[in-house]
Amino acid sequence: MDTGTHLVMGFALGGLATLDPVVAGDAVNTHSVLLATIIGSQIPDIDTVLKFKNNAVYIRNHRGVTHSIPAVILWPLLVSLLVHLFIPGANMLHLWLWTFLAVFLHVFVDIFNAYGTQAVRPLSMKWVAFGMINTFDPFIFGIHVVGLILWGFGLHPGYTFLTMYIIILFYYLLRFQEQRSVRQAVKAKIPDAKKIIVASTMRYYKWRVVVETDDSFYVGKAYKRDITILDTYKKIPVPQTPEIEAAKKDKNLSAFLSFSPIFRWEVKEKNDHSYEVRFIDLRYRSKGHYPFVAIVQLDEDLNITGSYTGWIYNKDKLRKKLDVAPH
Repeated sequence: MDTGTHLVMGFALGGLATLDPVVAGDAVNTHSVLLATIIGSQIPDIDTVLKFKNNAVYIRNHRGVTHSIPAVILWPLLVSLLVHLFIPGANMLHLWLWTFLAVFLHVFVDIFNAYGTQAVRPLSMKWVAFGMINTFDPFIFGIHVVGLILWGFGLHPGYTFLTMYIIILFYYLLRFQEQRSVRQAVKAKIPDAKKIIVASTMRYYKWRVVVETDDSFYVGKAYKRDITILDTYKKIPVPQTPEIEAAKKDKNLSAFLSFSPIFRWEVKEKNDHSYEVRFIDLRYRSKGHYPFVAIVQLDEDLNITGSYTGWIYNKDKLRKKLDVAPH
């Protein structure tokens, strides 16, 4: 989920914790747990700072080790000790339990986005991404805000947020059913589909669809059960050409390939006999454009002269990122 949603979840869990008699019965425990759930709801995303280094490191590592099984165990312990250091006297067991719930829920809700996490690492390095909840879901964020407002007007926070989370549970079940229905509609339209990706958008009934068959990629959209194919590409295995093999040595392309499950590729030879190798993720089509790419530029001797991976929406920005003059 986005940072804002994780933040309101932290406040909500602090309010929910007032149902715990140990927490509600003592001001120190109440304040300690609230602070811990706020921090715990944010701490797995500390790897966002990697973006300041470069996109390759960020893409390869974001939602990786910080969202792994060991991290879910260690973060609550570290956060609890930190909070206890600044607010001594809190019940450590209950402080740890509520912090653990905050960290666990952060990682748990992230697996339902299209981006996903490496939540089962180190048992598997596979990205877990169910794609049924958008990174920013207006309903989930909005109902948290309503809950916080009701708390501000004096309603009991524990029962308020307990009711809210029961509603959200049913919302997840509805989204699961909606995604399942779209997947069935896609299968009916393209019976030979080998892989189907159905990813949510901010609109409840609108979905992004990518389908892989033995010989083609289909990119489309769904509104309820109505499937529209927007682009079709011939599926061509990535060849072991000198240009491709040289490009694969680049850190940006390597990061892209470690993350993207479905893509197409292009190799262009330019007038000066240099090359541009481009890999395009098919999951994020927006307004006829595929913004998530990896691009490697090679000179005529196949030396890397520029590269980039990330989200690009215009050519001028791409040239600036590659630090090359237009051709």
